[in-house]
Amino acid sequence: MTTLVIASGNAGKVREFGQLLADLGLETRPQPDGLDVEETGNTFAANARLKASAVARATGCWALADDSGLSVDALGGAPGVHSARYADSDGARIERLLRELGEAGAHDPASRGACFTAALALANPAGEVVLEVEGICPGQILEAPRGEGGFGYDPVFFVPEAGLTFAEMPHSQKAELGHRGRAFAALKPQLQEALMAATESC
Repeated sequence: MTTLVIASGNAGKVREFGQLLADLGLETRPQPDGLDVEETGNTFAANARLKASAVARATGCWALADDSGLSVDALGGAPGVHSARYADSDGARIERLLRELGEAGAHDPASRGACFTAALALANPAGEVVLEVEGICPGQILEAPRGEGGFGYDPVFFVPEAGLTFAEMPHSQKAELGHRGRAFAALKPQLQEALMAATESC
C-alpha cells in the first residue's frame, strides 16, 4: 500500500483530505510533528509546490499539499495567501474579516463577493512536483456566522448555489461544491495513475 503524507499540520484539513482520498486505497498520514515549511510564495500554487516538495524530501514518501484561502473582492483579494495567518484563531480571523469588510463599507451582499481557492500539488519521494491542479468556489461573506461544522472561515462563507454556508453543509455537499472538493475531482484520476505507476512505497 502506498503511503501518502498530507503536507499539513492542520487537523481539520488532514481529516478532510483523508475523507476525500478514502476510496483510493492509500495509507494517509499527516506530516511529521515539528516540520515547518515556510510559505514564501505569492500564490496558492507556489505555496502548495513548496510544501509538497519539502515534505516529500523530509519523509521520503509521496506528499500531497494544498494551499488554500479566501479572497474577498471588497478587500482587494485579501486575506488571500495570508488567510491562515490573518489572526491567531478561527474566531479572531472571522472577527477581523467582518470588521474590515464593515470598514470598507461592504454591507450589501452584492458587494461582499468572495471565492475560496485550493491549489493542490503532488510530489514524488524525491521531492519533484509531478501534478498540480486548482479548484475555485465562488460565494459571499455573510455579516454573521452560521452553522456549526467545518473550520476556518466556513461559518461566514455563503454559497448561493446551495443556499448554505460551508459550516451548514453536510460533508458530502461540501466535498462536491467546495474548492478543495473541486480540486480533488480534477486531481484524483491523475493521482491514482501516478501512484499506481510508482514501484515503491515508503
